[in-house]
Amino acid sequence: MTIPYYDEHGQAFFNRTIHANLDNLYDMLTQHLPDGAHILEAGCGSGRDAKALLERGYRVTAFDGSAKMAQLAADYLGQDVLHLTFDEMAFDNEFEGIWANASLLHVPRGDLQDVLRRFIKALKTGGVWYASFKQGQGEKMSNDGRIFTYFTEAEMRDFVAQFDMLTLLELTVSEDTRPDHKGEYWLNVLMQKA
Repeated sequence: MTIPYYDEHGQAFFNRTIHANLDNLYDMLTQHLPDGAHILEAGCGSGRDAKALLERGYRVTAFDGSAKMAQLAADYLGQDVLHLTFDEMAFDNEFEGIWANASLLHVPRGDLQDVLRRFIKALKTGGVWYASFKQGQGEKMSNDGRIFTYFTEAEMRDFVAQFDMLTLLELTVSEDTRPDHKGEYWLNVLMQKA
């Protein structure tokens, strides 16, 4: 299971990821948001992205499925972080934006439709949603027990098109910036709720 990995290795994961600069991806989302918008960070990990969005003047509600990561993020942010899994989300029309960076990729493909419906419900009409997935095909379980769901660009376009309330605003590909992950690519997906 993916969550036990983060419960067990939370501090090491925090240390490995806390300093990554994702300003260009934050811009991808925030250019579509009003000042002071309320953003849901889904699968917040270290809290790095929530902190960057807070520093830009947004209100952020963050959650993580790992109790360890939620605690580390709360300590880092100086605010409460919810301990919540994607299938426990019950938000309704609460957020102008959603940030789901490198988190939904841990949801098995067969569960993704239900999870996306929960996110659509959480967004206000006109709200925007950023998500990222590793580029590739199928599902894989890594040696450390984490599940990864991959998408090609065509598969992602087709997947988003299944949801009448979502419009795909942008789909870009970027190379992983971590030195030990050279040659791995990410799909950066920006959607809007009609």
